[in-house]
Amino acid sequence: MTRITRVEAATARVPLTEPVQASTRSIAARDYTLVRVTGDDGVTGIGFTYGGNLAGPLVTDAVRHLVAPVYVGADAHRAEGLWADAYQEALLHGRAGSVMRALSAVDIAVWDRNARAAGLPLYKFLGGAADGSVPTYATGGYYRTGEGIAELVAEMRGYVDAGHRAVKLKIGRLDHGADAERLAAVRDAVGDDVLVMLDTNNAWHDLPTALRAMARWEPYDPYWIEEPFGPDDIDNHARLARRTPVPVATGEIEAGRWRFRELLDKEAATILQPDAAVCGGVTELRRIAATAASYGVGIAPHWFHDLHVHLVASTPNAVFVEHFADGRVLNFRGLIDRQLTVDDGRLLLSDEPGLGFDFLAEEVDRVLTDDGWG
Repeated sequence: MTRITRVEAATARVPLTEPVQASTRSIAARDYTLVRVTGDDGVTGIGFTYGGNLAGPLVTDAVRHLVAPVYVGADAHRAEGLWADAYQEALLHGRAGSVMRALSAVDIAVWDRNARAAGLPLYKFLGGAADGSVPTYATGGYYRTGEGIAELVAEMRGYVDAGHRAVKLKIGRLDHGADAERLAAVRDAVGDDVLVMLDTNNAWHDLPTALRAMARWEPYDPYWIEEPFGPDDIDNHARLARRTPVPVATGEIEAGRWRFRELLDKEAATILQPDAAVCGGVTELRRIAATAASYGVGIAPHWFHDLHVHLVASTPNAVFVEHFADGRVLNFRGLIDRQLTVDDGRLLLSDEPGLGFDFLAEEVDRVLTDDGWG
């Protein structure tokens, strides 16, 4: 038996090279909670989560003081049981938000550690459904001060020229007509055969506003409309799904299989977007994916492509990995030592053990908050 001897966590605060805007929020820096889990065999796995652009140390504190004590001294291969124990321990503190992100980061590190110990890439350790590569789409199209439609078109066209066959842009910050102009220009630039996804980042608060927007945007054949309403407004997601031919996608800030089941029961989404660093780690995302499969619904995990490439590759009903081509938005890329390769619209899988990458110690040390690793 391999026992966990150490769980360490730290907060990395990484400024963006330039601020970006989505429909309702602006981002100038990102806080990441980084985790290391070591067994008495000397093998260390890494985990991580996004703690937002404010108060990221809350997540790190939850790892150190709430989750880590459950794991230290335990059998490293008891991933499912330890998850259940930690979830039970955390009930009084919260079943979502910072606490679930903390549990997610530790769970990811445990799975990475165990796959490394077995000498297998994580997707093979989990059972492997894909062979060699998985489908991907490029995310971008953020609103940026001083940039307009010409810059947006150049960015989206660049993704296609680099091999992507699907792209996603932010929408919902401007009036419906102005956003329609952005979408029309992107569609014209990438052509009819490239899938174009739309992400509103919880922009709308009522169904009439959403319907008016969709009426303007539907002629440009969006592949999906993402997060049209706040995550708690599941009923309006369902109402919109019944009224538009565009598939509704959501779930990136949901936690736990129970909320995803409500989305499925209410037919509020055609595509689920769980994030393993948010919803409960590798352990919980696999349960969510299996539940979705029983409803005939696919998943397209949100964010952290370096992690989710493994989960998509080991999940038969996973349809896409979200990919960030550079570090302008997902600046976590600058903290790790390997990057994935895109070839003809697909991310290539690696045979490196575990997640297939490690933290860059010097880069991480440069952006750690004052309390460091602990």
